[in-house]
Amino acid sequence: MELLDQTIGSIACDIPGATRIFHQHKLDFCCGGGKSLREAAQRRGVDTAVLTAELEQLRQSQQSGRDWRDAPVPELIMHILERFHERHREQLPELIRLARRVEEVHGDKPECPLGLAALLEGVEQELESHMQKEEQILFPLLLRGYCQQSLQPILVMRHEHDQHGDNLERLAQLTNDITPPANACNTWRALYAGLAQLREDLMQHIHLENNVLFPQAEEMAAGRVDDSGAAHQACACH
Repeated sequence: MELLDQTIGSIACDIPGATRIFHQHKLDFCCGGGKSLREAAQRRGVDTAVLTAELEQLRQSQQSGRDWRDAPVPELIMHILERFHERHREQLPELIRLARRVEEVHGDKPECPLGLAALLEGVEQELESHMQKEEQILFPLLLRGYCQQSLQPILVMRHEHDQHGDNLERLAQLTNDITPPANACNTWRALYAGLAQLREDLMQHIHLENNVLFPQAEEMAAGRVDDSGAAHQACACH
């Protein structure tokens, strides 16, 4: 079915992050979720070509089949920055907004994930601090070839990755493993679809660093230690 013929509520659930686009265009995907995307856009005077292009771009950006183990370090770092750092900064404010809304409207229901908005606010703060350390310290070291000097920052990043994993476990506990109740509204379902995408993205983000980027840097650093045990200043990370 063409995207414009699908209901705006179903799109909000099927494409994680679509609610951010709908919010920007002032399209009601909750109470008005039964309208087709075409009808909702026309009622608000939104250009359907622009709207569908934004949604398709979002959907396509969530699909990546590249094997990054053979990628040069600079290319891998750029991919992490564009695919995950930018994505997380887009995802979390919208998820926090949706979580607050669900807690405000459905706080009296036993299935309501009370405390989710506060958890996501903490995740946003911790993740922003983590990403800034990578952007300002670790990644520049790797791009300059200073793999030996990157070892300590890598240890710090690995430790913080473990903390992110703890947050994901707490997220799963609050949301019944990100499973909305049968009678959940579109906002609730869109929230959980976005949370599922956040979890997938964050796990992939951590995987690429822990299992691809960091081992490359550690191996290159080890390769720059001579027989006397003295480390050279730089290594050929790129």
